[in-house]
Amino acid sequence: MQYYYGNQMPLRVLDEAEFWKHQEEEHTVVIRELVNNLEPQFLETLEEWEKPFAQTHHRVVRYIETVNRMQGQVSQSLYQDTLQLTTFCLEQSNQFIAFCRKLMDESEPIQTNQTAQVVMNHIIVESEILSESPKPSYTKSKWDTGTGALSQSKWDAKPVPMSQL
Repeated sequence: MQYYYGNQMPLRVLDEAEFWKHQEEEHTVVIRELVNNLEPQFLETLEEWEKPFAQTHHRVVRYIETVNRMQGQVSQSLYQDTLQLTTFCLEQSNQFIAFCRKLMDESEPIQTNQTAQVVMNHIIVESEILSESPKPSYTKSKWDTGTGALSQSKWDAKPVPMSQL
C-alpha cells in the first residue's frame, strides 16, 4: 500500500481490510471443500471462523460507507475507531494464520495431500500480506470481548466474535 493518499488514507486502509476479510472468509470454505476428510475438530473450527470474518467484513463495509459520506472530512473519533477496527482486523488475521499453521502441523489429511499443502501455504501467505502491513499501536479494541481469539494463545486460536454489530 502506498502512503500518499492524504485525507483518503482511512478509506484506503478500510478498502484493504474489506478485501482481506472477504478473502479470509472464502478461505475457510476453500479449505473445507478441498480437504474432504478433514478432522472434525478442524472442520468445526473452520466453520466457526467463517461467521466472524463475515461480521468483520460487514463492519468494515459500514465504516467505508460512513467515511464516503464524510467526503474526506473524517472526525478524530471516526479516525480512532478506524484505527481500532484495523488493529482488530490485523489481529484476527494473525490468529487465523496461527490456526492455519496448526492445521498444516496437525492435520493428517493436509499432510498427505500435496495440493492441500500448496493451497494452505498460499492462504497463509495471503493473510500474512495483510498482517505484515504497518500496524497502528494496539490499544484494547471495543470489539475485543476478552473471550475470543484476542485473549487466547495463538496456537489455540478460535475465531473472534464481533459482538455489538
